[in-house]
Amino acid sequence: MFERSKWNFGVGSVKRDGILYGMGYTKEEVKRPYIAVVNSWNEYNPGHIHLREIAQRVKDGIREAGGLPFEVVTTGICDGMVLKDPRYIELPSRNLIADEVELNVEANMFDGMVLLGTCDSIVPGQLMAAARCNIPAVVVTGGYMPLCAYKGRKIGLSEVSSTVGKVMEGKVSREAFDDMVYCAHAGQGACGSMTTANSMCCIAEALGMAIPGNSTIDATDKRLGAMAYQAGKYVMEMVKNGITARDIITEKAIENAIILCTAIAGSSNLLLHIPAIAYEAGIRRSWWDFFDKMSNKVPLLLEIAPNGKYYFNDFDRAGGMKALMKNLMPLLNKDEKTITGKTIYENYKDGVTYDENVIHTLENPVSQNGGLAVLKGNIAPEGAILKVAAVPENLMKFEGRAIVFSDVSDALSALRRGEIKEGHAIVIRYLGPKGRFGTTAFAFQKEIAGMSLYDKVAILTDGRFSGGTSGLSIGYIAPEAAIGGALAAVENGDTIKIDVEKRSINLMVSDEELKNRLEKVDWHLKADEFKPFLRLFAKNVTSTAKGATWE
Repeated sequence: MFERSKWNFGVGSVKRDGILYGMGYTKEEVKRPYIAVVNSWNEYNPGHIHLREIAQRVKDGIREAGGLPFEVVTTGICDGMVLKDPRYIELPSRNLIADEVELNVEANMFDGMVLLGTCDSIVPGQLMAAARCNIPAVVVTGGYMPLCAYKGRKIGLSEVSSTVGKVMEGKVSREAFDDMVYCAHAGQGACGSMTTANSMCCIAEALGMAIPGNSTIDATDKRLGAMAYQAGKYVMEMVKNGITARDIITEKAIENAIILCTAIAGSSNLLLHIPAIAYEAGIRRSWWDFFDKMSNKVPLLLEIAPNGKYYFNDFDRAGGMKALMKNLMPLLNKDEKTITGKTIYENYKDGVTYDENVIHTLENPVSQNGGLAVLKGNIAPEGAILKVAAVPENLMKFEGRAIVFSDVSDALSALRRGEIKEGHAIVIRYLGPKGRFGTTAFAFQKEIAGMSLYDKVAILTDGRFSGGTSGLSIGYIAPEAAIGGALAAVENGDTIKIDVEKRSINLMVSDEELKNRLEKVDWHLKADEFKPFLRLFAKNVTSTAKGATWE
């Protein structure tokens, strides 16, 4: 039985006990294990607006199981609320969250923690922290938004964002689009498609760090509270049995996460986040190579928007994560431990598929190739990431003329002026972690997605894309331009060849010419344009291929 000695730290222990008594805790409570309830609740993030209620249910479970819960908070930036600003700090916030959790846990010497998050960088930041701190830890994810009705049919956010280009070309009126926007965002929860938030919630489960079925539950479903209560009890069992996060986040568990990511065509951002989690768990490996290997081995089992016509509510209706994991089990490391005390196999062996049009089997997949691929060539010797499941068939082989930009806003302006034409390979560079903090080219990609150019151009960037990217949109090119990557040497009019099946991407110039161009590149971060936090991030972050963790 866990018992806390007040003399472990002499005067310090006595001082802390006295403070707790003064805050209204009893002598019996002060002897219990101290459990951090790490909450990213705030009033500006729809995916997190309901987490106060969920946190209370976690605390109820902890108390019921004999622990003493303390709620602490972390940053919780919504990817949809930051306006895709040039000062974009969503990726840096991920690393900050890991740091915040570390500081709270280490300073207060918590015995365990339950982490509450939903959205893009919050969930991976919390998983990084769990791996780094290596104490008993459970993750609770907040679910997704329900769909809304628009003119007699259900629509989701992917459809809304992909309509912007149609408005720009005059195919949809601004009035009709405003009506669509007004009704399409249905309150609490993550976006209901296979974007980064929901992809990462699925990954938390595949790692064994979340309760089975958590990732495919509607944010408005009150059963989420029951899961939160159970999470509080699970973390107490882990404390009593000495099970820590790294007992669960193992090398084989990371492999499971990548296999799942491939099978669901998860967000391309996961090629940043999963290696970062592995890094924090002390696991060093070339994970991009494993991603690419799995893309040729693991078939696609889901067609969730933007990769198909279904949404997460359809996924849940068809059997949810339990059904998918059961179908995928022959490819998984099924003996991995989880926070439930059971193995991955034991957690999901009873999953049932109710609609095989939504959740496919290994024998009858959506396609034989998985959802993500790593392309390599002289323009991306360390790799570049593509969401294959969302690429039109006619773009699987592409040869085009480069048109080069160093800022998303410049590319958007050129698009709106009609300067971007069929056959262009649109290069948007200096957006990587060192160059512009991992800025997304989402706004550009989504605007072009609704245009007639959609299946006639390629987009290349060392920055990121939204998890809901589509088209021949190649991101995370490594090494990035800001550290001398070949993308810095591309000039207007250069020929770029892409072969998705061969996983190749090349700038059609000689090695000597490429070397000469790179020697003339003189780029540096304009530090005076950014505040200290972003300057610190750019100075200390590793490369994209290593997960953009700290040096």
